[in-house]
Amino acid sequence: MSDLSGLRIVITGAGRGLGRACAEAVVDAGGEVIAVARSSADLADLADSRPGRIETWAMDVADEAFHARVAALPRLDGLVNNAGFNRPQPFTRVDVGTLDDMLALNVRAAFLTAQSAARVMAVQGSGVIVNMTSQMGHVGSPGRTVYCLTKHALEGLTRAAAVELAPQGVRVVSLAPTFIETPMTAPMLADEAFERFVLDRIPLGRVGKAAEVAAACVFLLSPAAALVTGSSLLVDGGWTAQ
Repeated sequence: MSDLSGLRIVITGAGRGLGRACAEAVVDAGGEVIAVARSSADLADLADSRPGRIETWAMDVADEAFHARVAALPRLDGLVNNAGFNRPQPFTRVDVGTLDDMLALNVRAAFLTAQSAARVMAVQGSGVIVNMTSQMGHVGSPGRTVYCLTKHALEGLTRAAAVELAPQGVRVVSLAPTFIETPMTAPMLADEAFERFVLDRIPLGRVGKAAEVAAACVFLLSPAAALVTGSSLLVDGGWTAQ
């Protein structure tokens, strides 16, 4: 039921971290991946890990040319809307540049990417959009007001788009991880006090692994999740259960 054979999946932010893990897992489940990232070197390394199985697009997901290229695909079975970033700052010291940059990538670019994918999927009458959100799309946390803002926005997009696109056979879901071992979180978790703050809030007592998020992503893209839409799958070790 988690077989993705023959399905074409676009994955943004695929050069490293969660995006790369999802790309590798989708290929291993039989899917065809279009991996998108700004770094050609990262994409080349990813493609070498699964020779002949991954098409690469070295593009910025905020650019109109990227959205047009997605909308022009003759077929698209899935989108993993993963590109995003965080720049933690105390609320009273968040600068306008940080606010604008995070809204531009985490919200605006994600919205336009999902919209472009939905235009293809609605015509063909099928497809799955997986928005990579976060446990921070369900709770709040010190120093992460802008990140929480952007991830709560994506959770809202998931719900509204799921309702609107259901009659066209398109599912829209969120995948919401806790802190995962990735290049983006490594500097944060290297701070001993912050690592303790994180571990104290995860009942399972550890941060996650990228492969665990990727496995959940494959499930959401697959026929096994055929009745799942408009909801968020939390891969958070129990953080939000408290």
